[in-house]
Amino acid sequence: MVAETKASKATFDYIIVGAGTAGCVLANRLSQDPNCQILLLEAGGRDDYFWIDIPVGYLYTIGNPRTDWCYQTEVDEGLNGRRIGYARGKGLGGCSSINAMIYMRGQRSDYDHWAELGNRDWGWDDVLPIFKHSEHYQHGEDAWHGASGELRVEERRVNWEILDAWRDAAEACGIPKIAEFNRGDNFGNAYFQMNQRRGVRWSATKAFLRPVMSRSNLTVLTDTHTRRILFTEHPDKIQATGVEVRTGDHVEAFYARHEILLAAGSIGSPQLLQLSGVGASKLLNEYELPIVRDLPGVGENLHDHLQIRSIFKVSNTVTLNRRARTWLGKLAMGLEYLAFRSGPLTMPPSQLGAFAKSDPGRKTANIEWHVQPLSLDRFGEPLHRFDAITPSVCNLQPTSRGHVRITSPEPESYPAITLNYLATQEDCRVAVQGMRFTRRIMADRALARFQPMEWLPGPQLTSDDEMLDAARNLGTTIFHPVGTCAMGDHELAVVDDRLRVRGVRGLRVIDASVMPRITSGNTNAPTVMIAEQGARFIAKSREREVG
Repeated sequence: MVAETKASKATFDYIIVGAGTAGCVLANRLSQDPNCQILLLEAGGRDDYFWIDIPVGYLYTIGNPRTDWCYQTEVDEGLNGRRIGYARGKGLGGCSSINAMIYMRGQRSDYDHWAELGNRDWGWDDVLPIFKHSEHYQHGEDAWHGASGELRVEERRVNWEILDAWRDAAEACGIPKIAEFNRGDNFGNAYFQMNQRRGVRWSATKAFLRPVMSRSNLTVLTDTHTRRILFTEHPDKIQATGVEVRTGDHVEAFYARHEILLAAGSIGSPQLLQLSGVGASKLLNEYELPIVRDLPGVGENLHDHLQIRSIFKVSNTVTLNRRARTWLGKLAMGLEYLAFRSGPLTMPPSQLGAFAKSDPGRKTANIEWHVQPLSLDRFGEPLHRFDAITPSVCNLQPTSRGHVRITSPEPESYPAITLNYLATQEDCRVAVQGMRFTRRIMADRALARFQPMEWLPGPQLTSDDEMLDAARNLGTTIFHPVGTCAMGDHELAVVDDRLRVRGVRGLRVIDASVMPRITSGNTNAPTVMIAEQGARFIAKSREREVG
């Protein structure tokens, strides 16, 4: 166990489980009240690994047990029987310490849909000011951005002519060039903005936690695994009162005067609820766990963005494949980064994006591309020895749903993660439409001078059935799981629109798992917003108690 601040106390006002993106925001906001004692618990370690700060270091943090829980999904029929790695951040900062750093809020329609489901204060006009409140935008404050927050948002620091040409080709295919995303309607193509500060990853730890570590009312414990939530049951209520944790071989309990806040993410939060007796009674009975609250939606509604990677060989240009091929090239990139904090080492996994409709009948953009000036067989393997570009397309609003379920009553056992990708006809149709749209862009005259040749899935595949089979072979996650503790008032809802666990007092879930439906794009920025909103709900509850 590493005590990041002072020695722990047995009882706190609020206990936050998980020091990822949401947990860091909550720790910052709740500890602003000097009369509140806050405990932040993190099962992983500190965020002092060399490769966390360097943007391209995701290559060395994802799949690394030091910084990644290294989950594996269950065998997925939608992926032709494959299992895939499912990275989740381990340590302070959580996924913000290993993710793509892309700042993407989603679209107006995402949040308005949440509000249409009956969730008060979650529409676009409600959440836009919250996004702005957190943001420290490189270009200063305007109608869409804030400049006084902690979360730094900057432009890219490296250019590639092949990406500029791809933008021209996308525009010729009906996807206009726009200045940026994040204004509510993302239709168009633009370079991604990133959570970096002068070429260094700007994680939730740096933004929200490190600046407040000296507060006397905040205790942060790492290497402290929360095993279960403790409850007091009365005839008329169930009250969450504390948590049981393990540090090494030592097990102890911490107690909360007011609330316990789960911020363990879309895998960790439902797992912890189930282990604590909150979940579907059938599942809990299977593992002989006492049923505290029968909530069948815990762990259900899991969905994610499935990306389908097409690879095209190119000529007459230089991509990262060539620049990183030799030791001399790697040395040059390293020296550029050390001297100027620019160049390929500042690259996120994708620099360029585009949003479009898979067919004209759609009301809003429902597919997105992440475009990379590189190629490889699969994540973690060497770059190809030829120049190439990888335009990956994903369905922003998948209809397939999976689940997260415990496999043992032991807290250290990993849960089963079942995605059920491409399980609906709509998702299959959008996958094929997206792949065909990618081919249209790559065939445009704006890219002709680079002589693109399709490497994957291969030009010989032409029928819808062949394309769908290729999608099943090539598809993989972009690491955006959501929905497993969904917000709402329907049968499978886990929390209400104030993020309180239904039927349990003193317990909230505040992370990406509460999304009733996934946002259009990367999910880290929306998670910051959810935590900001949750902190406001808690502050209002406390005001009523004090008043």
